[in-house]
Amino acid sequence: QVQLVESGGGLVQAGGSLRLSCAASGSIRSINAMGWYRQAPGKQRELVAAISSGGTMNYLDSAKGRFTISRDNAKNTVYLQMNSLKPEDTAVYYCNADVRTSLLRSGTYWGQGTQVTVSS
Repeated sequence: QVQLVESGGGLVQAGGSLRLSCAASGSIRSINAMGWYRQAPGKQRELVAAISSGGTMNYLDSAKGRFTISRDNAKNTVYLQMNSLKPEDTAVYYCNADVRTSLLRSGTYWGQGTQVTVSS
Protein backbone atom coordinates (compact mmCIF):
# COMPACT_ATOMS: atom_id res chain seq x y z
CA GLN A 1 0.00 0.00 0.00
CA VAL A 2 1.00 3.57 -0.71
CA GLN A 3 -0.14 6.63 1.19
CA LEU A 4 0.08 10.25 0.13
CA VAL A 5 -0.25 12.82 2.89
CA GLU A 6 -0.70 16.48 2.01
CA SER A 7 -0.14 19.54 4.14
CA GLY A 8 0.11 23.29 3.81
CA GLY A 9 -3.37 24.37 2.80
CA GLY A 10 -5.24 27.16 4.49
CA LEU A 11 -6.79 30.59 4.20
CA VAL A 12 -4.83 33.41 2.60
CA GLN A 13 -5.63 36.84 1.22
CA ALA A 14 -5.41 37.54 -2.48
CA GLY A 15 -1.82 38.18 -3.48
CA GLY A 16 -0.50 35.93 -0.74
CA SER A 17 1.43 32.69 -0.90
CA LEU A 18 1.09 29.11 0.27
CA ARG A 19 3.32 26.08 -0.03
CA LEU A 20 1.76 22.65 -0.31
CA SER A 21 3.66 19.48 0.50
CA CYS A 22 2.82 15.86 -0.24
CA ALA A 23 4.81 12.98 1.17
CA ALA A 24 4.47 9.45 -0.19
CA SER A 25 5.12 6.43 1.99
CA GLY A 26 4.58 2.69 1.95
CA SER A 27 5.64 0.00 -0.50
CA ILE A 28 7.47 2.26 -2.94
CA ARG A 29 10.01 0.94 -5.39
CA SER A 30 10.11 4.12 -7.46
CA ILE A 31 7.91 7.11 -8.27
CA ASN A 32 7.40 8.35 -11.79
CA ALA A 33 5.30 11.46 -12.32
CA MET A 34 3.93 13.43 -9.40
CA GLY A 35 1.42 16.21 -9.61
CA TRP A 36 -1.14 18.50 -8.07
CA TYR A 37 -4.78 18.66 -9.09
CA ARG A 38 -7.53 20.88 -7.79
CA GLN A 39 -11.28 20.79 -7.67
CA ALA A 40 -13.48 23.79 -6.97
CA PRO A 41 -17.15 23.42 -5.99
CA GLY A 42 -19.25 22.53 -9.01
CA LYS A 43 -16.24 22.11 -11.27
CA GLN A 44 -14.26 19.19 -12.60
CA ARG A 45 -10.92 18.25 -11.16
CA GLU A 46 -8.09 19.81 -13.17
CA LEU A 47 -4.35 19.32 -13.35
CA VAL A 48 -2.50 22.29 -11.89
CA ALA A 49 1.10 21.12 -12.23
CA ALA A 50 3.04 17.93 -12.81
CA ILE A 51 6.68 16.92 -12.62
CA SER A 52 8.32 13.84 -14.07
CA SER A 53 10.96 11.76 -12.36
CA GLY A 54 13.51 13.56 -14.51
CA GLY A 55 12.26 17.00 -13.51
CA THR A 56 10.20 17.98 -16.56
CA MET A 57 7.40 20.26 -15.43
CA ASN A 58 3.99 21.10 -16.87
CA TYR A 59 1.55 23.74 -15.67
CA LEU A 60 -2.03 24.79 -16.09
CA ASP A 61 -1.95 28.00 -18.15
CA SER A 62 -3.42 30.07 -15.33
CA ALA A 63 -0.73 28.77 -12.95
CA LYS A 64 2.25 29.61 -15.13
CA GLY A 65 4.44 32.29 -13.63
CA ARG A 66 2.74 32.05 -10.25
CA PHE A 67 3.07 28.40 -9.16
CA THR A 68 6.21 26.27 -8.99
CA ILE A 69 6.24 22.51 -8.61
CA SER A 70 9.28 20.70 -7.27
CA ARG A 71 10.14 17.33 -5.79
CA ASP A 72 12.63 15.75 -3.43
CA ASN A 73 13.15 12.21 -4.65
CA ALA A 74 15.08 11.19 -1.54
CA LYS A 75 12.02 12.07 0.56
CA ASN A 76 9.38 10.94 -1.94
CA THR A 77 7.87 14.39 -1.57
CA VAL A 78 6.40 16.85 -4.02
CA TYR A 79 5.83 20.53 -3.34
CA LEU A 80 3.71 23.27 -4.87
CA GLN A 81 4.76 26.84 -4.17
CA MET A 82 1.84 29.12 -4.94
CA ASN A 83 2.43 32.86 -5.19
CA SER A 84 0.19 35.77 -6.18
CA LEU A 85 -2.84 33.74 -5.23
CA LYS A 86 -6.23 34.75 -6.59
CA PRO A 87 -9.75 34.00 -5.34
CA GLU A 88 -10.23 31.74 -8.36
CA ASP A 89 -7.45 29.51 -7.02
CA THR A 90 -9.79 28.50 -4.19
CA ALA A 91 -10.27 24.73 -4.33
CA VAL A 92 -9.39 21.45 -2.72
CA TYR A 93 -5.90 20.52 -3.89
CA TYR A 94 -5.02 16.86 -4.37
CA CYS A 95 -1.62 15.27 -4.67
CA ASN A 96 -1.17 12.50 -7.23
CA ALA A 97 1.67 10.07 -7.89
CA ASP A 98 2.43 7.24 -10.29
CA VAL A 99 4.15 4.69 -8.08
CA ARG A 100 5.90 1.47 -8.95
CA THR A 101 5.47 -0.88 -6.01
CA SER A 102 7.29 -3.87 -7.52
CA LEU A 103 8.92 -4.96 -10.78
CA LEU A 104 5.53 -5.84 -12.22
CA ARG A 105 3.12 -3.55 -10.41
CA SER A 106 2.45 0.16 -10.56
CA GLY A 107 -0.51 2.37 -9.85
CA THR A 108 -1.79 5.89 -9.45
CA TYR A 109 -2.37 7.11 -5.92
CA TRP A 110 -4.12 10.15 -4.51
CA GLY A 111 -3.88 12.17 -1.34
CA GLN A 112 -6.87 13.07 0.77
CA GLY A 113 -6.92 16.69 -0.38
CA THR A 114 -6.14 19.96 1.32
CA GLN A 115 -8.33 23.06 1.20
CA VAL A 116 -6.94 26.28 -0.19
CA THR A 117 -9.12 29.36 0.26
CA VAL A 118 -8.13 32.74 -1.15
CA SER A 119 -10.11 35.71 0.09
CA SER A 120 -10.53 38.87 -1.95
